[in-house]
Amino acid sequence: MYIMQTIRLRVNEKVYKNLIRLLSKFSKEEIQVIEENETYLSIQQYLEKELASVEDGSAEYTTIEDLENRLDATIRKNEA
Repeated sequence: MYIMQTIRLRVNEKVYKNLIRLLSKFSKEEIQVIEENETYLSIQQYLEKELASVEDGSAEYTTIEDLENRLDATIRKNEA
């Protein structure tokens, strides 16, 4: 597997279709087109906030035991 680099481009509407057509000629292992739509941007913002909380020490962690207890409670709730 190759290491992939990321570039960001602003493309004129007139050029966009031709550029996408050109990029589509490559395999997904060679080029992946990542569209920066609202979903992508909101996930990116969420992950940046999560990383910041880990780095500044304010992140809250869950133990395996707590996770198992929550899972068991959810299963019991949904079985009823």
